[in-house]
Amino acid sequence: MNPQDLAPVLIGGAWRPAAAVDAFSASNPATGQTLAERFPVSDWSDVDAALDAAVQAFAAMQMLPAERLAGFLRSYAEHLEARAEDICATAAAETGYPVSPRLKDVELVRTVDQLRQAAAAAVDPGWRLPVIDARAKICSVLEPLGPTVVFGPNNFPLAFNGVSGGDFAAALAAGNPVIAKAHSSHPGTCRRLAECAQQAAQKTGMPPGTVQLLYGLRRPDGLRLVSDPRLGAAAFTGSRTAGMSLKTAADAVGKPIYLEMSSVNPVVILPGALAERSQEVVNELVTSALMGTGQFCTNPGLVLLIDGADAQAFLAAMAQRYRSAACGTLLSKGTQQGLMAGIQALTRAGASVVCGNQPAARPGWAWANTLLSVSGQQFLTAAKALQTEAFGNATLAVVAADSAQLVELLAHCEGNLTGCIYSAQDGRDDVLYDAVARVLRPRVGRLLNDKMPTGVAVSPAMNHGGPFPATGHPHFTAVGLPAAMRRFTRLACYDNVRPHRLPPILRGSAAPGRP
Repeated sequence: MNPQDLAPVLIGGAWRPAAAVDAFSASNPATGQTLAERFPVSDWSDVDAALDAAVQAFAAMQMLPAERLAGFLRSYAEHLEARAEDICATAAAETGYPVSPRLKDVELVRTVDQLRQAAAAAVDPGWRLPVIDARAKICSVLEPLGPTVVFGPNNFPLAFNGVSGGDFAAALAAGNPVIAKAHSSHPGTCRRLAECAQQAAQKTGMPPGTVQLLYGLRRPDGLRLVSDPRLGAAAFTGSRTAGMSLKTAADAVGKPIYLEMSSVNPVVILPGALAERSQEVVNELVTSALMGTGQFCTNPGLVLLIDGADAQAFLAAMAQRYRSAACGTLLSKGTQQGLMAGIQALTRAGASVVCGNQPAARPGWAWANTLLSVSGQQFLTAAKALQTEAFGNATLAVVAADSAQLVELLAHCEGNLTGCIYSAQDGRDDVLYDAVARVLRPRVGRLLNDKMPTGVAVSPAMNHGGPFPATGHPHFTAVGLPAAMRRFTRLACYDNVRPHRLPPILRGSAAPGRP
């Protein structure tokens, strides 16, 4: 293996050959064919060099005005727009997503928008929550935490990418350099994004090491990275297994780590809604559940109804739609294997296959749209196993015996990113809604009414987070600025510090006086 034949890594402001211990290539999931570009799995020496460079960059960034950070983020957005054709074509080859509308018209637009929102937030001092107690001569403010590593997911190659996504934008806007760990499903996309980021960093005079990129790491080195004393924080989006391994390593040394892991996103459909607009809800649910082949962290994977003629008709209509809808492309062979394993776990726990659960009759990585069902009593018997995430185009319907059992089912639900309740528009479900919402609300980060959860707006009010196992901590959001930025900060307190020695944001007439 010749490192010169592999894609270079970005360390300390320069592209250079990796200290490679292995190599890999991405595959086109629509065809199953291996792509030509080769990428390195780095030795620890690359990680060590990136950490050293990030420490130096962080020290320099503390002296920069917020406008410099904002200028970098705006310039980066412009570079992405200028190179949109190349980036989206590469992402399409590595993910199977269509260039248009999915990548170029939707996801790239979202990506540059959140970079620009991060730029605007960076220059607004209010996000740092300055507090001045003039009487006690004490003040406090949020300050950058330090070098941050971001592990991006496979399902959003642009908007959640480790080198361009929401975690990246939030960490940079808060004043921290980022070491991005590319996802193995779309390393070529990551490389092109990082090239744009590096060009923007050079154009705006950011310190070398502001943005760095490593493609692959051995598992022990990944664990060592998130626990390294030079690191300020880590952010991860992916499977619960990988996330919990990283969390264990980071927690052992007290390092902050922000995780988005597993969510089945329960959708509760109350009887009045079924009676009023069953077909409308079927359409919304099927569209949401099969969008992007179900590969969204907010995919509605668990549907709860109360048994009866309307519920059975609803499930029959849903099954018919699943059978007739074309099945999309899964992101990788590993994604297909994970989906199959999730479905197997659900059937072992008592779920019955209504339709699907077989290979799709098409090239590449694909599995038939799968609907499963289980009774409310079966769910109560094996609630944990029946909440196994089958990431992809698979949905589990839980049919409760009555209203009381429906509420009991929700009391056994784990933490989720979202929870939805569909109810009658004429108010006939209001009493039951109150009982359901009271139990569901503390178990989800975002509660929705009469709306599917798939969309995650980049809004200051958004909470893209939730109780475990959806995330590692229920207090934080990965989407929505400036709230997402505050994850990558620490609370700095100044007691009786002379005014001219305070950060500029804390100076003024209310600051402590000179002794």
